[in-house]
Amino acid sequence: MQTHSQTQRLDYTGPTGSRAYELFIPTGYVGDPVPLVVMLHGGMQDAADFAAGTRMNVQAEKHTFLVAYPEQTRAANPHGFWNWFRENDQQKDLGEPAIIARITRAIVAEYAIDPEMVYIAGLSAGGSMAAIMAATYPGLYAAVGVHSGVPYGAATDLSSALGAMSSGAATARPGGRAPLIVFHGSRDNVVSTANADNLVVARLLAQHRHPSSLPVVSVSEDIVGDASARPSSRAIHTDEHGVVIAESWIVDGGGHAWFGGDPAGSYTDPLGPDASAEMVRFFLEHRPARPESKPATRDSVLRWPWLPWFRRTQR
Repeated sequence: MQTHSQTQRLDYTGPTGSRAYELFIPTGYVGDPVPLVVMLHGGMQDAADFAAGTRMNVQAEKHTFLVAYPEQTRAANPHGFWNWFRENDQQKDLGEPAIIARITRAIVAEYAIDPEMVYIAGLSAGGSMAAIMAATYPGLYAAVGVHSGVPYGAATDLSSALGAMSSGAATARPGGRAPLIVFHGSRDNVVSTANADNLVVARLLAQHRHPSSLPVVSVSEDIVGDASARPSSRAIHTDEHGVVIAESWIVDGGGHAWFGGDPAGSYTDPLGPDASAEMVRFFLEHRPARPESKPATRDSVLRWPWLPWFRRTQR
Protein backbone atom coordinates (compact mmCIF):
# COMPACT_ATOMS: atom_id res chain seq x y z
CA MET A 1 0.00 0.00 0.00
CA GLN A 2 1.24 3.46 -0.88
CA THR A 3 1.94 5.52 2.25
CA HIS A 4 2.48 8.89 0.61
CA SER A 5 1.86 10.63 -2.69
CA GLN A 6 4.51 10.65 -5.37
CA THR A 7 5.32 12.40 -8.63
CA GLN A 8 7.06 10.41 -11.33
CA ARG A 9 8.98 11.93 -14.23
CA LEU A 10 8.43 9.73 -17.29
CA ASP A 11 9.10 9.75 -21.02
CA TYR A 12 6.99 8.72 -23.98
CA THR A 13 8.30 7.93 -27.48
CA GLY A 14 6.01 7.01 -30.36
CA PRO A 15 5.48 7.27 -34.12
CA THR A 16 4.77 11.01 -34.09
CA GLY A 17 7.32 12.13 -31.52
CA SER A 18 8.54 12.07 -27.93
CA ARG A 19 7.48 14.00 -24.84
CA ALA A 20 8.26 13.89 -21.15
CA TYR A 21 5.41 13.97 -18.68
CA GLU A 22 4.89 14.01 -14.95
CA LEU A 23 2.45 11.66 -13.25
CA PHE A 24 1.05 12.42 -9.81
CA ILE A 25 -0.10 9.39 -7.80
CA PRO A 26 -2.10 10.29 -4.66
CA THR A 27 -1.74 8.60 -1.30
CA GLY A 28 -5.20 7.04 -1.60
CA TYR A 29 -4.33 5.08 -4.74
CA VAL A 30 -4.25 1.41 -3.68
CA GLY A 31 -4.87 -0.36 -6.98
CA ASP A 32 -8.62 0.07 -7.26
CA PRO A 33 -9.84 1.83 -10.44
CA VAL A 34 -9.69 5.62 -10.12
CA PRO A 35 -10.15 8.57 -12.50
CA LEU A 36 -7.35 10.16 -14.50
CA VAL A 37 -7.07 13.88 -15.29
CA VAL A 38 -4.69 14.96 -18.08
CA MET A 39 -3.48 18.56 -17.68
CA LEU A 40 -1.99 20.55 -20.58
CA HIS A 41 0.10 23.58 -19.61
CA GLY A 42 0.16 26.93 -21.34
CA GLY A 43 3.01 28.70 -23.13
CA MET A 44 6.19 29.47 -21.19
CA GLN A 45 5.23 26.77 -18.67
CA ASP A 46 6.28 23.21 -17.98
CA ALA A 47 4.74 20.27 -16.13
CA ALA A 48 6.05 21.18 -12.66
CA ASP A 49 5.08 24.83 -13.01
CA PHE A 50 1.55 23.93 -14.12
CA ALA A 51 1.11 21.40 -11.33
CA ALA A 52 2.17 23.99 -8.74
CA GLY A 53 0.04 26.78 -10.19
CA THR A 54 -3.20 24.86 -10.63
CA ARG A 55 -2.94 22.89 -7.38
CA MET A 56 -4.61 20.03 -9.21
CA ASN A 57 -2.51 17.58 -7.19
CA VAL A 58 -4.23 18.89 -4.05
CA GLN A 59 -7.56 17.99 -5.63
CA ALA A 60 -6.17 14.58 -6.58
CA GLU A 61 -5.21 13.91 -2.96
CA LYS A 62 -8.69 14.86 -1.76
CA HIS A 63 -10.63 12.88 -4.35
CA THR A 64 -8.13 10.10 -5.21
CA PHE A 65 -7.35 10.33 -8.90
CA LEU A 66 -4.15 10.37 -10.93
CA VAL A 67 -2.96 13.47 -12.76
CA ALA A 68 -0.75 13.48 -15.85
CA TYR A 69 1.10 16.57 -17.09
CA PRO A 70 2.45 16.12 -20.64
CA GLU A 71 5.22 18.62 -21.34
CA GLN A 72 5.85 20.46 -24.59
CA THR A 73 9.46 20.64 -25.80
CA ARG A 74 11.24 23.82 -26.84
CA ALA A 75 12.30 21.95 -29.97
CA ALA A 76 8.64 21.59 -30.99
CA ASN A 77 7.85 25.18 -30.02
CA PRO A 78 10.49 27.65 -28.79
CA HIS A 79 8.10 29.17 -26.24
CA GLY A 80 6.63 25.90 -25.02
CA PHE A 81 3.21 26.34 -26.65
CA TRP A 82 1.26 23.32 -27.79
CA ASN A 83 0.90 23.81 -31.55
CA TRP A 84 -2.90 23.96 -31.56
CA PHE A 85 -2.92 26.26 -34.61
CA ARG A 86 -1.18 23.85 -37.03
CA GLU A 87 -3.35 21.58 -39.18
CA ASN A 88 -1.26 18.47 -38.54
CA ASP A 89 -1.64 19.05 -34.81
CA GLN A 90 -5.44 19.16 -35.02
CA GLN A 91 -6.04 15.65 -36.32
CA LYS A 92 -6.42 12.19 -34.84
CA ASP A 93 -3.33 9.99 -35.06
CA LEU A 94 -1.13 12.88 -36.18
CA GLY A 95 1.28 15.21 -34.42
CA GLU A 96 0.77 16.29 -30.85
CA PRO A 97 -2.79 14.92 -30.45
CA ALA A 98 -1.45 11.43 -31.15
CA ILE A 99 1.31 11.90 -28.56
CA ILE A 100 -1.09 13.11 -25.87
CA ALA A 101 -3.59 10.34 -26.62
CA ARG A 102 -0.89 7.66 -26.44
CA ILE A 103 0.42 9.03 -23.14
CA THR A 104 -3.15 8.87 -21.85
CA ARG A 105 -3.63 5.30 -23.04
CA ALA A 106 -0.27 4.20 -21.65
CA ILE A 107 -1.27 5.41 -18.18
CA VAL A 108 -4.69 3.74 -18.44
CA ALA A 109 -2.96 0.48 -19.43
CA GLU A 110 -0.34 0.57 -16.68
CA TYR A 111 -2.39 1.79 -13.73
CA ALA A 112 -5.81 0.96 -12.31
CA ILE A 113 -7.68 3.70 -14.18
CA ASP A 114 -11.40 3.61 -14.87
CA PRO A 115 -11.33 4.07 -18.69
CA GLU A 116 -14.72 5.79 -18.54
CA MET A 117 -13.43 8.41 -16.11
CA VAL A 118 -10.56 9.94 -18.07
CA TYR A 119 -10.68 13.73 -18.34
CA ILE A 120 -8.57 16.43 -19.95
CA ALA A 121 -8.07 20.13 -19.22
CA GLY A 122 -5.65 22.91 -20.07
CA LEU A 123 -4.77 26.58 -19.92
CA SER A 124 -4.41 28.92 -22.92
CA ALA A 125 -2.56 26.94 -25.62
CA GLY A 126 -3.06 23.88 -23.42
CA GLY A 127 -6.77 24.63 -23.18
CA SER A 128 -6.93 24.97 -26.95
CA MET A 129 -5.20 21.61 -27.32
CA ALA A 130 -7.61 20.09 -24.78
CA ALA A 131 -10.48 21.20 -27.04
CA ILE A 132 -8.72 19.52 -29.96
CA MET A 133 -8.29 16.30 -27.97
CA ALA A 134 -11.99 16.24 -27.12
CA ALA A 135 -12.88 16.65 -30.81
CA THR A 136 -10.36 14.20 -32.26
CA TYR A 137 -10.54 11.49 -29.59
CA PRO A 138 -14.24 11.54 -28.60
CA GLY A 139 -14.18 8.09 -27.00
CA LEU A 140 -11.10 8.70 -24.87
CA TYR A 141 -12.12 11.61 -22.64
CA ALA A 142 -15.33 11.71 -20.61
CA ALA A 143 -15.28 15.51 -20.15
CA VAL A 144 -13.03 18.46 -20.98
CA GLY A 145 -12.04 21.68 -19.24
CA VAL A 146 -10.80 24.71 -21.21
CA HIS A 147 -9.35 27.64 -19.30
CA SER A 148 -8.65 30.78 -21.37
CA GLY A 149 -8.42 28.85 -24.64
CA VAL A 150 -9.93 28.76 -28.14
CA PRO A 151 -12.15 26.18 -29.83
CA TYR A 152 -11.13 23.32 -32.08
CA GLY A 153 -10.36 24.39 -35.64
CA ALA A 154 -10.12 28.10 -34.79
CA ALA A 155 -6.90 28.52 -36.80
CA THR A 156 -4.77 26.83 -39.42
CA ASP A 157 -1.59 28.89 -39.09
CA LEU A 158 0.05 31.50 -36.89
CA SER A 159 -1.70 34.43 -38.56
CA SER A 160 -5.20 33.01 -38.11
CA ALA A 161 -4.25 31.96 -34.58
CA LEU A 162 -3.46 35.54 -33.65
CA GLY A 163 -6.79 36.62 -35.12
CA ALA A 164 -8.71 33.98 -33.18
CA MET A 165 -6.94 34.92 -29.96
CA SER A 166 -7.60 38.64 -30.36
CA SER A 167 -11.20 38.60 -31.56
CA GLY A 168 -12.50 35.03 -31.54
CA ALA A 169 -12.71 32.35 -34.20
CA ALA A 170 -14.04 33.57 -37.55
CA THR A 171 -16.29 30.53 -38.07
CA ALA A 172 -18.00 28.05 -35.78
CA ARG A 173 -16.89 24.45 -36.20
CA PRO A 174 -18.37 21.49 -34.28
CA GLY A 175 -16.19 20.49 -31.36
CA GLY A 176 -16.21 17.27 -29.40
CA ARG A 177 -19.32 15.82 -27.76
CA ALA A 178 -17.67 15.43 -24.36
CA PRO A 179 -19.26 17.60 -21.65
CA LEU A 180 -17.38 20.90 -21.50
CA ILE A 181 -16.52 23.33 -18.70
CA VAL A 182 -15.02 26.71 -19.62
CA PHE A 183 -13.28 29.39 -17.56
CA HIS A 184 -12.34 32.81 -18.92
CA GLY A 185 -11.52 36.21 -17.46
CA SER A 186 -13.54 39.21 -18.61
CA ARG A 187 -10.32 41.26 -18.89
CA ASP A 188 -8.16 38.67 -20.60
CA ASN A 189 -5.91 40.69 -22.92
CA VAL A 190 -4.22 37.63 -24.44
CA VAL A 191 -7.16 35.48 -25.52
CA SER A 192 -10.47 37.25 -26.20
CA THR A 193 -13.39 36.34 -23.96
CA ALA A 194 -15.37 35.82 -27.18
CA ASN A 195 -13.67 32.44 -27.35
CA ALA A 196 -15.55 31.29 -24.24
CA ASP A 197 -18.80 31.72 -26.17
CA ASN A 198 -17.25 30.13 -29.25
CA LEU A 199 -16.25 27.07 -27.25
CA VAL A 200 -19.80 26.60 -26.02
CA VAL A 201 -21.20 27.10 -29.55
CA ALA A 202 -18.74 24.49 -30.86
CA ARG A 203 -19.94 22.05 -28.20
CA LEU A 204 -23.59 22.72 -29.00
CA LEU A 205 -22.90 22.28 -32.72
CA ALA A 206 -21.44 18.86 -31.94
CA GLN A 207 -24.78 18.03 -30.34
CA HIS A 208 -26.82 19.33 -33.26
CA ARG A 209 -25.27 20.50 -36.53
CA HIS A 210 -27.91 23.13 -37.34
CA PRO A 211 -27.76 26.14 -34.98
CA SER A 212 -31.30 27.25 -35.82
CA SER A 213 -32.73 24.06 -34.36
CA LEU A 214 -30.47 23.45 -31.37
CA PRO A 215 -32.64 21.73 -28.73
CA VAL A 216 -30.69 23.37 -25.91
CA VAL A 217 -31.85 25.12 -22.76
CA SER A 218 -29.51 27.58 -21.08
CA VAL A 219 -29.70 29.26 -17.70
CA SER A 220 -27.35 31.82 -16.18
CA GLU A 221 -26.62 32.91 -12.64
CA ASP A 222 -24.44 35.61 -11.10
CA ILE A 223 -22.11 34.50 -8.35
CA VAL A 224 -21.18 37.21 -5.86
CA GLY A 225 -17.51 37.49 -5.06
CA ASP A 226 -15.86 38.10 -1.69
CA ALA A 227 -12.38 38.68 -0.31
CA SER A 228 -11.21 35.32 -1.68
CA ALA A 229 -13.03 35.23 -5.00
CA ARG A 230 -13.95 37.54 -7.84
CA PRO A 231 -17.59 37.87 -8.87
CA SER A 232 -18.46 35.72 -11.85
CA SER A 233 -21.31 34.59 -14.04
CA ARG A 234 -22.00 30.94 -14.77
CA ALA A 235 -24.10 29.63 -17.64
CA ILE A 236 -25.32 26.03 -17.77
CA HIS A 237 -26.41 24.52 -21.09
CA THR A 238 -28.46 21.33 -21.26
CA ASP A 239 -29.77 19.11 -24.01
CA GLU A 240 -33.44 18.36 -24.62
CA HIS A 241 -33.35 15.79 -21.80
CA GLY A 242 -32.02 18.28 -19.26
CA VAL A 243 -28.54 16.74 -19.19
CA VAL A 244 -25.70 19.24 -18.78
CA ILE A 245 -23.48 19.41 -21.85
CA ALA A 246 -21.62 22.67 -21.17
CA GLU A 247 -20.90 25.00 -18.28
CA SER A 248 -19.22 28.37 -18.78
CA TRP A 249 -17.71 30.70 -16.16
CA ILE A 250 -16.84 34.33 -16.97
CA VAL A 251 -14.83 35.82 -14.13
CA ASP A 252 -15.35 39.55 -13.69
CA GLY A 253 -12.08 41.46 -13.83
CA GLY A 254 -10.04 38.31 -14.34
CA GLY A 255 -7.09 38.25 -16.71
CA HIS A 256 -5.15 35.53 -18.51
CA ALA A 257 -4.49 33.33 -15.50
CA TRP A 258 -5.69 30.17 -13.75
CA PHE A 259 -8.29 31.25 -11.17
CA GLY A 260 -7.81 30.12 -7.60
CA GLY A 261 -4.23 29.23 -8.47
CA ASP A 262 -1.06 29.21 -6.41
CA PRO A 263 1.41 32.09 -6.97
CA ALA A 264 4.16 29.44 -6.87
CA GLY A 265 3.21 28.77 -10.49
CA SER A 266 3.13 31.19 -13.41
CA TYR A 267 -0.06 32.64 -14.95
CA THR A 268 -2.14 32.20 -11.82
CA ASP A 269 -4.70 34.36 -10.04
CA PRO A 270 -4.98 33.47 -6.34
CA LEU A 271 -8.53 34.84 -6.26
CA GLY A 272 -11.29 32.35 -6.96
CA PRO A 273 -13.50 30.92 -8.17
CA ASP A 274 -11.29 27.87 -7.77
CA ALA A 275 -11.06 26.59 -11.34
CA SER A 276 -9.42 23.31 -10.34
CA ALA A 277 -12.05 22.49 -7.72
CA GLU A 278 -14.90 23.39 -10.08
CA MET A 279 -13.42 21.34 -12.93
CA VAL A 280 -13.03 18.33 -10.66
CA ARG A 281 -16.60 18.77 -9.44
CA PHE A 282 -17.79 18.94 -13.07
CA PHE A 283 -15.69 15.93 -14.09
CA LEU A 284 -16.93 13.77 -11.22
CA GLU A 285 -20.51 14.68 -12.08
CA HIS A 286 -19.90 13.07 -15.47
CA ARG A 287 -19.32 9.50 -14.42
CA PRO A 288 -20.07 6.35 -16.44
CA ALA A 289 -23.75 5.56 -16.98
CA ARG A 290 -24.06 2.87 -14.31
CA PRO A 291 -27.28 1.82 -12.56
CA GLU A 292 -26.37 3.73 -9.40
CA SER A 293 -25.40 6.93 -11.22
CA LYS A 294 -27.33 9.55 -13.15
CA PRO A 295 -26.00 12.19 -15.55
CA ALA A 296 -25.80 15.74 -14.25
CA THR A 297 -28.87 17.82 -15.03
CA ARG A 298 -29.35 21.57 -14.92
CA ASP A 299 -31.52 21.35 -11.79
CA SER A 300 -29.06 19.10 -9.98
CA VAL A 301 -26.19 21.46 -10.70
CA LEU A 302 -28.13 24.56 -9.68
CA ARG A 303 -29.32 22.94 -6.46
CA TRP A 304 -25.80 21.57 -5.85
CA PRO A 305 -26.96 18.43 -4.02
CA TRP A 306 -23.33 17.30 -4.09
CA LEU A 307 -22.13 20.34 -2.14
CA PRO A 308 -22.13 18.80 1.39
CA TRP A 309 -20.13 15.82 0.08
CA PHE A 310 -17.79 18.06 -1.87
CA ARG A 311 -17.16 20.29 1.14
CA ARG A 312 -16.42 17.29 3.33
CA THR A 313 -13.77 16.14 0.86
CA GLN A 314 -12.17 19.59 0.94
CA ARG A 315 -11.32 19.33 4.64
